[in-house]
Order: sequence, then structure tokens, then C-alpha cells
Amino acid sequence: MEIESETDPEKRGLFTRRRVFQVLAAGVAGAAGSIANAFWFEPGHLTVTRQDVRIKELPSGLDGLRIGQLSDFHFCPGDDDELVAKVVAQVRREKLDLIALTGDYISGNPRVVPPMLALLEKMSATHGVFAVLGNHDGWRGKTALMKRQFEKAGISFLINQNSQLTIKGDPLAIAGTDYVWLGKPNPSRTLKGISKNSPVVALVHEPDYFDAMTARRDIQLQLSGHTHGGQCRVPLLGYAPQKVDYGRKYIYGHHTHGDSNLFVSRGVGTVGIRVRFACPPELAILTMRTA
Repeated sequence: MEIESETDPEKRGLFTRRRVFQVLAAGVAGAAGSIANAFWFEPGHLTVTRQDVRIKELPSGLDGLRIGQLSDFHFCPGDDDELVAKVVAQVRREKLDLIALTGDYISGNPRVVPPMLALLEKMSATHGVFAVLGNHDGWRGKTALMKRQFEKAGISFLINQNSQLTIKGDPLAIAGTDYVWLGKPNPSRTLKGISKNSPVVALVHEPDYFDAMTARRDIQLQLSGHTHGGQCRVPLLGYAPQKVDYGRKYIYGHHTHGDSNLFVSRGVGTVGIRVRFACPPELAILTMRTA
């Protein structure tokens, strides 16, 4: 039996070229798979994030309160119906205490709001569904009309306002600002009338406004969107190359400042090219816990 020697220069050259072609082919296949994932699979792949948020001196009646957050739908009829239907079905299965919608329902034409609300109005929570404006909503839509449309669908719409609840005998304030980017947010008006002893869940579309809110008082939990978590992130590193105004400091996830907490959602939809990478659509379920 003859054994081919790998020390043979011709054989070694052939082997090396073959390995190069194999590596290149694998690289091309991997790149094609990543592109296919980013454009066709991930934008429609809903994920659920579950996180406990520890809150100092949280009243016992609020311990374990579950809040579902959804943000940045940028709804496009025909393209996003299936994804939003998935969102609604998952929310209904969760049987949440509160639902928070943190803005950017549209990207352009406000006529998409009624078909979107026809889906969202099927959601409910024990203590209500609350919404605020995003910058795209403020730029493209008529604020007063949008507020009426949401409230007709059973969703409380807050613009520099708060709603004070009593849950198991304990107070909880839901406070929502106007959008920040060219809007007229007013923390003083938003927080007006809220007792010092009442925990606050603040809905603010742009996350970097967290610093302005916490300059007024402790915010037990602020919920924001706006950044889409970067929309496309570097895998493993979690780095988001693309940043947006008012979403540069806090891009995704849980942040704290003193006794205040912020959670920034990856959102549901996309803006610009319909693409996501290492950053799929998100329903965030946040459980308030006593620290």
C-alpha cells in the first residue's frame, strides 16, 4: 500500500488551496445566512424578556406587580400584522397587571393607527393599559386625534399627565411625558399631585430623559424605547454601532441611578430598512420586587 505524503510540495499546495476554498465557502455561507436572518427572520421573531426590578421601600401591595412593556411599533399594515398579532396573543397569555406602550406607533402616515389599534385593543391588563407619544408620532400625527383614537380603544393616553392607582390598598402613579425630541415634555406637570410616598412608573419615549426626570424625584421605574436597542448589534459584545439623539447614553436594558430604575426596550418594529440583527423584537415583562 502506498501512502501519500503531505510533505509532497504539490500535495501540500493542493491541500492548502482546498482549505482556503473551504474556509471561503463557509464564510460566504455564513454571511448569506446572517443576511437572511437579519432581513427575513429576525424582524418577525418576537422574544420575551423577563426581569425583576428591585425597588427600595416598595409597598407590599405592589411586590410582584407585573408590567408588560411594548414600544416602537412603527406599524406598517400588511408587513407587521402577523408580528403584532403574535404580540397581542403573548400579552393575553401573560395575564399582566399593567401594560405600558412607550411610543412611536407610526413612521409616517397616521392613517395606520386605526388598523394597528384594531389589533392592540384586544389586549387587557388588570389595572389598565397606558400609552405615551414617541417622536415619530409627534412629528407625523395629530396629537389630539391620536389621543382620542387610543382612548376610544380603551388605552389611557398620557401627555405630561399622571394617573394615580390604588392596588391592594397601596398607591401607584403612572406618569407619562410628552415626547422629548422637538416635543414639549414637562416633568413638573407630569409629576404634579403625586404624593412623595407614592411609587412612580414613568413612561418616557426617549431614555436619556431619565436624568431630567430623576432630577425632580426618585422614579421607581421609568420605561422607555426609542433606540430599538440599536436595531442591529454586534453579537456577543452587545455593542450597538448606530445611536440616535436622546438615546445615546441609555441604549438598552436595565439601568439605575440612586434609587431610580430605567428599562429601555428593543421595541417591536423597525425604522428605515426592515432589518434587525442580534436584536429581535421584544415584549418586556418587568416584575416589581421589594429591594
